[in-house]
Amino acid sequence: MDKTAVPSVIFGPMRLPFLLLTPVCVILGAAAAYYGEGAFRMDYFLLALAGGLCAHISVNAINEYDDFKSGLDHKTTRTPFSGGSGALPRNPDKAHLAAAVGAISLAGTILTGIYFLRIWGAMLLPLGILGVLTVVLYTRWLTREPLLCLLAPGVGFGPCMVMGTDFVMTGSYSLTAFAASLVPFFLVSNLLLVNQFPDIAPDAGVGRRHLMIVFGKKAGAIVYGLFLAGAFLSVVSAWLAGWFPAWALACFLTLPLAVHAVIGIAGHSASDAALEELLPYMGRNVIITLLTPALLAVGLVIGR
Repeated sequence: MDKTAVPSVIFGPMRLPFLLLTPVCVILGAAAAYYGEGAFRMDYFLLALAGGLCAHISVNAINEYDDFKSGLDHKTTRTPFSGGSGALPRNPDKAHLAAAVGAISLAGTILTGIYFLRIWGAMLLPLGILGVLTVVLYTRWLTREPLLCLLAPGVGFGPCMVMGTDFVMTGSYSLTAFAASLVPFFLVSNLLLVNQFPDIAPDAGVGRRHLMIVFGKKAGAIVYGLFLAGAFLSVVSAWLAGWFPAWALACFLTLPLAVHAVIGIAGHSASDAALEELLPYMGRNVIITLLTPALLAVGLVIGR
Protein backbone atom coordinates (compact mmCIF):
# COMPACT_ATOMS: atom_id res chain seq x y z
CA MET A 1 0.00 0.00 0.00
CA ASP A 2 1.32 3.45 -0.92
CA LYS A 3 1.70 5.32 2.37
CA THR A 4 1.47 8.66 0.57
CA ALA A 5 -1.87 7.86 -1.09
CA VAL A 6 -4.16 9.06 1.70
CA PRO A 7 -2.35 12.38 2.33
CA SER A 8 -2.21 12.94 -1.44
CA VAL A 9 -5.95 12.42 -1.86
CA ILE A 10 -6.74 14.59 1.16
CA PHE A 11 -4.40 17.51 0.50
CA GLY A 12 -4.14 17.36 -3.29
CA PRO A 13 -7.79 18.30 -3.97
CA MET A 14 -7.52 21.17 -1.50
CA ARG A 15 -5.15 22.82 -4.04
CA LEU A 16 -3.17 24.39 -1.20
CA PRO A 17 -1.05 26.77 -3.36
CA PHE A 18 -4.26 28.34 -4.69
CA LEU A 19 -5.61 29.16 -1.22
CA LEU A 20 -3.57 32.37 -1.04
CA LEU A 21 -6.44 34.05 -2.85
CA THR A 22 -8.69 33.71 0.20
CA PRO A 23 -6.58 35.72 2.67
CA VAL A 24 -6.15 38.43 0.04
CA CYS A 25 -9.93 38.78 -0.33
CA VAL A 26 -10.59 38.60 3.42
CA ILE A 27 -7.90 41.21 4.07
CA LEU A 28 -9.51 43.45 1.46
CA GLY A 29 -12.87 43.13 3.23
CA ALA A 30 -11.25 43.94 6.56
CA ALA A 31 -9.48 46.93 5.00
CA ALA A 32 -12.82 48.21 3.67
CA ALA A 33 -14.32 47.95 7.17
CA TYR A 34 -11.33 49.74 8.67
CA TYR A 35 -11.43 52.54 6.09
CA GLY A 36 -15.18 53.00 6.33
CA GLU A 37 -15.73 52.78 10.09
CA GLY A 38 -12.36 52.21 11.70
CA ALA A 39 -13.63 48.74 12.64
CA PHE A 40 -11.35 45.77 13.18
CA ARG A 41 -11.51 42.78 15.51
CA MET A 42 -8.82 40.15 15.27
CA ASP A 43 -11.08 37.34 16.51
CA TYR A 44 -13.72 38.14 13.89
CA PHE A 45 -11.04 38.49 11.23
CA LEU A 46 -9.56 35.07 12.01
CA LEU A 47 -13.00 33.47 12.04
CA ALA A 48 -13.89 35.07 8.72
CA LEU A 49 -10.57 33.85 7.32
CA ALA A 50 -11.23 30.31 8.59
CA GLY A 51 -14.72 30.31 7.05
CA GLY A 52 -13.38 31.62 3.76
CA LEU A 53 -10.61 29.03 3.64
CA CYS A 54 -13.11 26.27 4.35
CA ALA A 55 -15.29 27.50 1.47
CA HIS A 56 -12.32 27.65 -0.89
CA ILE A 57 -11.12 24.18 0.11
CA SER A 58 -14.66 22.85 -0.27
CA VAL A 59 -15.19 24.14 -3.81
CA ASN A 60 -11.73 22.89 -4.83
CA ALA A 61 -12.29 19.41 -3.40
CA ILE A 62 -15.83 19.06 -4.76
CA ASN A 63 -14.64 20.24 -8.18
CA GLU A 64 -11.80 17.73 -8.15
CA TYR A 65 -14.08 14.89 -7.10
CA ASP A 66 -16.73 15.72 -9.71
CA ASP A 67 -14.10 16.09 -12.44
CA PHE A 68 -12.74 12.66 -11.53
CA LYS A 69 -16.19 11.05 -11.55
CA SER A 70 -17.09 12.63 -14.90
CA GLY A 71 -13.84 11.41 -16.48
CA LEU A 72 -12.54 14.93 -17.10
CA ASP A 73 -9.42 14.34 -14.99
CA HIS A 74 -8.31 11.67 -17.46
CA LYS A 75 -8.64 14.02 -20.45
CA THR A 76 -7.13 17.32 -19.32
CA THR A 77 -3.57 18.51 -19.82
CA ARG A 78 -2.35 19.53 -16.39
CA THR A 79 -0.57 22.84 -15.97
CA PRO A 80 0.60 24.62 -12.81
CA PHE A 81 -2.67 26.58 -12.97
CA SER A 82 -5.29 24.17 -14.33
CA GLY A 83 -6.21 20.56 -14.92
CA GLY A 84 -6.54 19.35 -11.33
CA SER A 85 -3.98 17.92 -8.92
CA GLY A 86 -3.92 14.45 -10.48
CA ALA A 87 -4.28 12.85 -7.04
CA LEU A 88 -7.55 11.04 -7.74
CA PRO A 89 -6.57 9.38 -11.06
CA ARG A 90 -3.49 8.05 -9.26
CA ASN A 91 -5.60 6.74 -6.35
CA PRO A 92 -9.09 6.03 -7.73
CA ASP A 93 -10.07 3.76 -4.83
CA LYS A 94 -9.67 6.67 -2.41
CA ALA A 95 -11.58 9.29 -4.37
CA HIS A 96 -14.28 9.30 -1.71
CA LEU A 97 -11.82 11.04 0.62
CA ALA A 98 -11.87 14.12 -1.64
CA ALA A 99 -15.67 14.20 -1.40
CA ALA A 100 -15.37 13.96 2.39
CA VAL A 101 -12.91 16.87 2.44
CA GLY A 102 -15.38 18.93 0.43
CA ALA A 103 -18.30 18.10 2.72
CA ILE A 104 -16.40 18.66 5.98
CA SER A 105 -14.98 21.98 4.75
CA LEU A 106 -18.42 23.14 3.66
CA ALA A 107 -19.74 22.28 7.12
CA GLY A 108 -16.98 24.45 8.59
CA THR A 109 -18.07 27.37 6.42
CA ILE A 110 -21.72 26.93 7.42
CA LEU A 111 -20.86 26.75 11.13
CA THR A 112 -18.82 29.94 10.84
CA GLY A 113 -21.76 31.62 9.15
CA ILE A 114 -24.15 30.47 11.87
CA TYR A 115 -21.83 31.95 14.50
CA PHE A 116 -21.89 35.35 12.81
CA LEU A 117 -25.64 35.13 12.24
CA ARG A 118 -26.08 34.78 16.00
CA ILE A 119 -24.03 37.94 16.49
CA TRP A 120 -25.34 40.17 13.70
CA GLY A 121 -28.70 38.70 12.74
CA ALA A 122 -30.31 37.72 9.45
CA MET A 123 -28.90 40.57 7.33
CA LEU A 124 -25.85 38.41 6.68
CA LEU A 125 -27.97 35.49 5.47
CA PRO A 126 -28.33 36.46 1.77
CA LEU A 127 -24.56 36.56 1.26
CA GLY A 128 -24.15 33.32 3.19
CA ILE A 129 -26.74 31.48 1.13
CA LEU A 130 -25.27 32.84 -2.11
CA GLY A 131 -21.80 31.68 -1.08
CA VAL A 132 -22.89 28.18 -0.11
CA LEU A 133 -24.92 27.75 -3.31
CA THR A 134 -21.93 28.86 -5.37
CA VAL A 135 -19.74 26.22 -3.73
CA VAL A 136 -22.28 23.41 -4.06
CA LEU A 137 -23.60 24.16 -7.54
CA TYR A 138 -20.49 25.31 -9.37
CA THR A 139 -19.06 22.18 -11.00
CA ARG A 140 -22.19 20.14 -11.68
CA TRP A 141 -24.59 22.91 -12.68
CA LEU A 142 -23.10 26.39 -13.08
CA THR A 143 -20.45 25.20 -15.54
CA ARG A 144 -23.32 24.23 -17.87
CA GLU A 145 -24.38 27.86 -18.31
CA PRO A 146 -21.82 30.21 -19.93
CA LEU A 147 -22.78 33.38 -18.03
CA LEU A 148 -23.13 31.69 -14.64
CA CYS A 149 -19.88 29.81 -15.13
CA LEU A 150 -18.12 33.08 -15.94
CA LEU A 151 -19.52 35.07 -13.03
CA ALA A 152 -19.75 32.51 -10.21
CA PRO A 153 -16.05 32.53 -9.17
CA GLY A 154 -16.03 36.32 -9.00
CA VAL A 155 -19.25 36.37 -6.98
CA GLY A 156 -17.80 33.93 -4.47
CA PHE A 157 -14.51 35.75 -3.91
CA GLY A 158 -15.84 39.26 -4.52
CA PRO A 159 -19.21 40.15 -2.98
CA CYS A 160 -19.51 37.03 -0.80
CA MET A 161 -16.01 37.12 0.69
CA VAL A 162 -15.13 40.82 0.66
CA MET A 163 -18.55 42.19 1.61
CA GLY A 164 -19.04 39.31 4.03
CA THR A 165 -15.84 40.14 5.88
CA ASP A 166 -16.74 43.83 5.98
CA PHE A 167 -20.17 42.93 7.38
CA VAL A 168 -18.85 40.72 10.19
CA MET A 169 -16.56 43.59 11.21
CA THR A 170 -19.21 46.31 11.14
CA GLY A 171 -22.65 44.68 11.23
CA SER A 172 -23.74 46.52 8.10
CA TYR A 173 -23.17 46.76 4.36
CA SER A 174 -21.23 49.63 2.81
CA LEU A 175 -20.63 51.13 -0.60
CA THR A 176 -16.89 51.02 0.07
CA ALA A 177 -17.00 47.25 0.56
CA PHE A 178 -19.23 46.80 -2.48
CA ALA A 179 -16.85 48.78 -4.67
CA ALA A 180 -13.86 46.91 -3.24
CA SER A 181 -15.56 43.58 -3.96
CA LEU A 182 -15.79 44.43 -7.65
CA VAL A 183 -12.01 44.13 -8.01
CA PRO A 184 -11.83 40.41 -7.09
CA PHE A 185 -15.18 39.91 -8.79
CA PHE A 186 -13.68 40.82 -12.16
CA LEU A 187 -10.21 39.39 -11.53
CA VAL A 188 -11.24 36.00 -10.13
CA SER A 189 -13.79 35.52 -12.90
CA ASN A 190 -10.91 36.22 -15.27
CA LEU A 191 -8.67 33.79 -13.41
CA LEU A 192 -11.02 30.88 -14.06
CA LEU A 193 -11.67 32.10 -17.60
CA VAL A 194 -7.99 32.00 -18.55
CA ASN A 195 -7.51 28.64 -16.82
CA GLN A 196 -10.20 27.22 -19.15
CA PHE A 197 -8.14 27.89 -22.28
CA PRO A 198 -6.17 24.60 -22.13
CA ASP A 199 -9.27 22.48 -21.45
CA ILE A 200 -11.86 23.65 -23.98
CA ALA A 201 -12.17 20.32 -25.79
CA PRO A 202 -12.10 18.09 -22.67
CA ASP A 203 -14.61 20.35 -20.89
CA ALA A 204 -16.98 20.16 -23.85
CA GLY A 205 -16.61 16.38 -23.85
CA VAL A 206 -18.11 16.06 -20.36
CA GLY A 207 -21.00 18.46 -20.95
CA ARG A 208 -19.63 21.78 -19.77
CA ARG A 209 -20.74 24.90 -21.63
CA HIS A 210 -18.51 27.73 -20.53
CA LEU A 211 -17.95 30.89 -22.53
CA MET A 212 -15.25 29.64 -24.88
CA ILE A 213 -16.98 26.34 -25.64
CA VAL A 214 -20.03 28.26 -26.82
CA PHE A 215 -18.45 31.38 -28.36
CA GLY A 216 -14.80 30.52 -28.98
CA LYS A 217 -11.38 31.62 -27.72
CA LYS A 218 -11.56 35.08 -29.28
CA ALA A 219 -14.69 35.82 -27.25
CA GLY A 220 -12.84 34.66 -24.15
CA ALA A 221 -9.96 37.03 -24.88
CA ILE A 222 -12.36 39.95 -25.41
CA VAL A 223 -14.17 39.27 -22.12
CA TYR A 224 -10.80 38.92 -20.38
CA GLY A 225 -9.79 42.40 -21.53
CA LEU A 226 -13.16 43.90 -20.60
CA PHE A 227 -13.08 42.36 -17.12
CA LEU A 228 -9.56 43.61 -16.48
CA ALA A 229 -10.71 47.08 -17.50
CA GLY A 230 -13.72 46.66 -15.21
CA ALA A 231 -11.49 45.95 -12.22
CA PHE A 232 -9.45 49.12 -12.68
CA LEU A 233 -12.39 51.31 -13.67
CA SER A 234 -14.31 50.24 -10.57
CA VAL A 235 -11.46 51.61 -8.43
CA VAL A 236 -11.39 54.92 -10.31
CA SER A 237 -15.18 55.22 -10.09
CA ALA A 238 -15.16 54.53 -6.35
CA TRP A 239 -12.42 57.11 -5.83
CA LEU A 240 -14.32 59.73 -7.83
CA ALA A 241 -17.48 58.92 -5.85
CA GLY A 242 -15.62 59.47 -2.58
CA TRP A 243 -15.84 55.83 -1.46
CA PHE A 244 -12.09 55.24 -1.78
CA PRO A 245 -9.11 57.42 -0.81
CA ALA A 246 -6.58 58.44 -3.43
CA TRP A 247 -4.23 55.81 -1.97
CA ALA A 248 -6.53 53.15 -3.46
CA LEU A 249 -5.10 54.04 -6.85
CA ALA A 250 -1.93 52.22 -5.76
CA CYS A 251 -3.51 49.12 -7.29
CA PHE A 252 -2.78 50.65 -10.70
CA LEU A 253 0.81 49.50 -10.20
CA THR A 254 -0.30 46.23 -11.78
CA LEU A 255 -1.74 47.94 -14.86
CA PRO A 256 1.36 47.45 -17.07
CA LEU A 257 1.32 43.74 -16.22
CA ALA A 258 -2.39 43.65 -17.05
CA VAL A 259 -1.86 45.29 -20.44
CA HIS A 260 0.86 42.79 -21.25
CA ALA A 261 -1.41 39.90 -20.24
CA VAL A 262 -4.25 41.17 -22.42
CA ILE A 263 -1.97 41.43 -25.44
CA GLY A 264 -0.51 37.98 -24.86
CA ILE A 265 -3.84 36.23 -24.30
CA ALA A 266 -5.42 37.98 -27.29
CA GLY A 267 -2.51 36.84 -29.44
CA HIS A 268 -2.84 33.27 -28.21
CA SER A 269 -6.58 33.21 -28.84
CA ALA A 270 -6.06 34.28 -32.45
CA SER A 271 -3.55 31.55 -33.27
CA ASP A 272 -2.89 27.85 -32.88
CA ALA A 273 0.08 28.48 -30.61
CA ALA A 274 1.20 25.71 -28.29
CA LEU A 275 -0.02 25.63 -24.71
CA GLU A 276 3.50 26.35 -23.47
CA GLU A 277 3.25 29.84 -24.97
CA LEU A 278 0.13 30.57 -22.91
CA LEU A 279 1.64 29.51 -19.57
CA PRO A 280 3.61 32.73 -18.91
CA TYR A 281 0.43 34.77 -19.35
CA MET A 282 -1.48 32.44 -17.06
CA GLY A 283 1.21 33.06 -14.45
CA ARG A 284 1.03 36.83 -14.92
CA ASN A 285 -2.73 36.63 -14.56
CA VAL A 286 -2.33 34.94 -11.17
CA ILE A 287 0.00 37.74 -10.04
CA ILE A 288 -2.51 40.38 -11.20
CA THR A 289 -5.35 38.61 -9.39
CA LEU A 290 -3.46 38.47 -6.09
CA LEU A 291 -1.50 41.72 -6.16
CA THR A 292 -4.19 44.14 -7.35
CA PRO A 293 -6.66 43.58 -4.45
CA ALA A 294 -3.73 43.39 -2.02
CA LEU A 295 -2.53 46.83 -3.14
CA LEU A 296 -6.09 48.13 -2.88
CA ALA A 297 -6.28 46.85 0.70
CA VAL A 298 -3.02 48.61 1.55
CA GLY A 299 -4.32 51.81 -0.03
CA LEU A 300 -7.55 51.70 2.01
CA VAL A 301 -5.64 51.20 5.26
CA ILE A 302 -3.10 53.96 4.55
CA GLY A 303 -5.84 56.31 3.32
CA ARG A 304 -7.85 56.04 6.52
